Amino acid sequence: MKPGQFRMFRSSVTGIEAVAAETGHSFPRHTHDQFGIGVIERGAQISLSGRGVVRAEAGDIITLNPNEVHDGMPVGESRAWSMLYFDPRLIADLLDDIGLGDASGSEFPSPVIRNEQAAARFRTLFSTVIVQGGSEAALRHDVLLLSVVADVMREQRPADDCIAAPAAITRARDLIDDDPAAPLTLADLAEVSGLSRFQLLRGFAKATGLTPHAYLLQRRIHGARRLIAGGMPLAEAAFASGFADQSHMTRIFVRNFGVSPRTYADTMR
Repeated sequence: MKPGQFRMFRSSVTGIEAVAAETGHSFPRHTHDQFGIGVIERGAQISLSGRGVVRAEAGDIITLNPNEVHDGMPVGESRAWSMLYFDPRLIADLLDDIGLGDASGSEFPSPVIRNEQAAARFRTLFSTVIVQGGSEAALRHDVLLLSVVADVMREQRPADDCIAAPAAITRARDLIDDDPAAPLTLADLAEVSGLSRFQLLRGFAKATGLTPHAYLLQRRIHGARRLIAGGMPLAEAAFASGFADQSHMTRIFVRNFGVSPRTYADTMR
């Protein structure tokens, strides 16, 4: 793969998306509404995560949780990675199978894992996901999925690592989450939170890692991605998810996911 290239693969497993990339691009702070597991194939990167700033090098596993604010910049000119993104319901089912109790509230505990055997299992899983197969392949998918998810769950997050957002900020965030396409203002969010606009702005960024506007754009682009995956035309998806037009949606989509909405739509067909 040439530097600067993103490639999205047609997945043989429902609820999983597969992407490979080699790029020197530095991603701004953003989120995904899926779980992610990947491997750095070449080079290294530094990124913000739910556990602070981390460094991942060639051979390391990297993970993401839904709505976890992160960014990413190369160490040197570029880095390459392979990544699988998982529907949260799929991960919840797998965690139930593994026996982790309340799987619906579970998270991948470590953003970077150095384990050669686990990385090898992930690479095998990635290769099977992007190849169409029959019932025997489905059995292999299941075995590998359970093994890879078990690998990344072995390190448990300390209980005091998870700090709940203040109730006022939660009310503002819930207003966005309830209808991301609505034309909200900072005054609307401040009113529902009971804070001044400045207090809301400062508190929201501290609790979520994003400004209210950046958080709103993240919720909208995730809604657009789901609509596009469901077959909605791009212009309609842009309007339905709250963007001013298709070009605005496209800019945010590429910034978040590295591929255009058209490429994503073609892969999902």
